[in-house]
Amino acid sequence: MMEKLTLTIQGMTCKNCVAHVTEALSSVADVKTVKVNLKKGEAIVKGDAPNMDSLKAAVSEAGYQVV
Repeated sequence: MMEKLTLTIQGMTCKNCVAHVTEALSSVADVKTVKVNLKKGEAIVKGDAPNMDSLKAAVSEAGYQVV
C-alpha cells in the first residue's frame, strides 16, 4: 500500500540542497517518489511504508535535519 509522508527539513538554502535531500531520501528502501520544496522546507515522500527512522537518518547523513 502506497503511503505518503511529509517531512519538515531544516538547513536547505538552495537548489543543490534540494538535490542532496532528494537523492538521500530516494536511496531509502521502499521509497518510490520524493518531492522536495525549498520554499516550504519540506519533502513529500511516497512509498510502500517507508521507515521514518531510515528517512531521518538519510537526511541527517546528507547534512540536514528533519524536525
